Amino acid sequence: MPSAETLARFIARVEQNAHVQAIEEFYLPEASMQENMNAPRVGREALVANEERVLAKAKSVHSRCVGPAFVHGDLVVIRWHFRFEGHDGTVRELEELAYQQWQGERILREQFFYDPAPFAAGKP
Repeated sequence: MPSAETLARFIARVEQNAHVQAIEEFYLPEASMQENMNAPRVGREALVANEERVLAKAKSVHSRCVGPAFVHGDLVVIRWHFRFEGHDGTVRELEELAYQQWQGERILREQFFYDPAPFAAGKP
């Protein structure tokens, strides 16, 4: 179970838009991430590589926790709001629930639940 201080540091790191650094600091080497019902990505290196690809598509990203985060033992649920500005000036916003399983002070598994429509091909 993460301590309140660790969870606060994790949320602060993401809100600083240091997404790659948050993965490096707070995820176990064997961690997995899953988008909705898609197959999970496994391994911290794969998680970092995917995050770098996603961030490269945006001119800027603004990340905000819509608190409170819910903690029950090793399980944590965080509601996020993301605002992505594309290199072409297009703005897309996304609300997401992140369902995390922690192992001590690090994340073992995470699954995201969100509507992918704002990022569908051809959407402004």
